[in-house]
Amino acid sequence: MIIGIDDTDSKNGMCTTYLCAVLVDKLREYGEVSIPRLVRLNPCIPFKTRGNGAVSFEIKVIPEKEGKVKELVKSRVSELSELQDEETNPGVVFIGDTALRAMSRGGSDKRNEHISKLKNFYETAVRDVLKIEHAYTLLSELHFDYFGLKKKRGLIGALAAASFLLVQKREPAYYDYTYELIAYRRKERWGTSRVIEEKSVWNADEATYPLIWDTVDLANKKLVLAPHSPCPVLFGIRGDSVDAINKAYKLIQAEPAEREMLFVTNQGTDSHLITYEEAKGTLHDHHSYILDGVIKSNPQTIEGGHVLFALTLALAENTEGRIECMAYEPTKGFRDIIRQLRIGDEVTVYGSFKNRTINLEKIKLRKLNVEVKSNPKCAKCGKRMESAGRAQGYRCKRCKTYSSEKEVQIVDREIDEGLYEVPPVARRHISKPLIRTYVNGGINNIHPSR
Repeated sequence: MIIGIDDTDSKNGMCTTYLCAVLVDKLREYGEVSIPRLVRLNPCIPFKTRGNGAVSFEIKVIPEKEGKVKELVKSRVSELSELQDEETNPGVVFIGDTALRAMSRGGSDKRNEHISKLKNFYETAVRDVLKIEHAYTLLSELHFDYFGLKKKRGLIGALAAASFLLVQKREPAYYDYTYELIAYRRKERWGTSRVIEEKSVWNADEATYPLIWDTVDLANKKLVLAPHSPCPVLFGIRGDSVDAINKAYKLIQAEPAEREMLFVTNQGTDSHLITYEEAKGTLHDHHSYILDGVIKSNPQTIEGGHVLFALTLALAENTEGRIECMAYEPTKGFRDIIRQLRIGDEVTVYGSFKNRTINLEKIKLRKLNVEVKSNPKCAKCGKRMESAGRAQGYRCKRCKTYSSEKEVQIVDREIDEGLYEVPPVARRHISKPLIRTYVNGGINNIHPSR
């Protein structure tokens, strides 16, 4: 049986991954439990709590015990969820053996159709905005059992996380994935300052990077493995290698943990990004995009330390062709890269879209403008000519000399072409660190933040 859970936490406490860890440890009494999945959903959803994460796991349990397992899950979700918070609306999805067998009836075509719908639901939850009605429709069609509290909006994430696991079971390499080992605090310490020996974290990072990443921010000299909220999480170690994660965990000295749990996750995969072609030329708030364009205004630093420039989209055939791009103050040194751009640079921007503005997560400098054009100099007096009128060239009023074209000077740029990213302190959970591209092979000309 596959179980998906979401929306049990609030901005003031609890963590759905902690509830998952508690359940996984308890449910081992009933049968073998898989490594749980941690699925980050659309990071732009305005009503999310913190990281917008949902969880799922599979338990191999005999049919006679499925009812007991369901009751235990319902009981723990009801007990541990932050139900007093208005925005917390838990949801649980159960995909039992009966439902899984029913999905296979009608042959491979019908089974593939059902899997396709689950893939689409997961991918939409990560990249788009779903309504609870979408979840109810698919739950009903596939005869999945479910449980919810209050508005039950967590059924969306619960079904998405369960779908992710189900697809992985069938096609393990279909989705990119990484790992995270999360250590949880003892309950009496919740809400207090975390005790983590800083030097040990730097030592662990040095011993395991780049197989683990986003544990520290080297440029900003900060630890980034621990949250700042009063939730049960002590810290999390993310990476592509379980062995490297375990090695780092043994090296980190911190307050005693209540428990630890390893997750398979879509963190660090960029699975939230939508291309301009996929968007069919229309951009919507609360979505994240990859967009090609040409810079139409030199970057400027505005109030708050944010850096802004205008971009004209390539292939744009409507009024949405010009947007703003922003490197917000928390992106720190990334803003210095943006400040070096200039009109005419051809770029690809990556980030979330709201109010006609892209919140930059990455930027690829595809072709730098190395030409500086100016009015030509008069060959006789050496002074700059003036425009003779629109599309009529340039003329020196004094010497009556004429030139049809601007003077072009090739200049050196202090920045190289390639792909750049925000530092770990500003990175979303789901955004792919460039070091993963470097280690695993991929595009050329990448400039990781370290």
